[in-house]
Amino acid sequence: MSEQVAKKFVEALGRLETERDLETIVALFAEDCEVGNVVSPEKFRGRDGAREFWGAKYRDTFGEVSSTFRNVFATADRAALEWATEGASQDGAPVNYEGVSILETRGEEITRFCAYFDAGSLGRQILHKTQGQG
Repeated sequence: MSEQVAKKFVEALGRLETERDLETIVALFAEDCEVGNVVSPEKFRGRDGAREFWGAKYRDTFGEVSSTFRNVFATADRAALEWATEGASQDGAPVNYEGVSILETRGEEITRFCAYFDAGSLGRQILHKTQGQG
């Protein structure tokens, strides 16, 4: 089942990135989900938490953004997605980073999402222009 959920996640992320369609990705998450990444010590819980994470903490960070997926591995209730993301910060500075996201699923819903990547490198790219270094 997680292979189908992972496919829906990849499609929904694409819609979020290109069309700013937040609700399609949020609908994939369970009411009791936990969402986070290595940047935020806070875990976002439930669909409202997923909405905040994918909107304010992810999509609103970028002016333009696009992710491609190199590998997707799935078992019955888990998936690992290897990805590369490129785009631009809100100020137009180029952004490129790679990582892995882990999805835990129950039926057709995501119960846990966590993304792992080099947070220091991403932070430097996003802050580069805003700090007058570019």
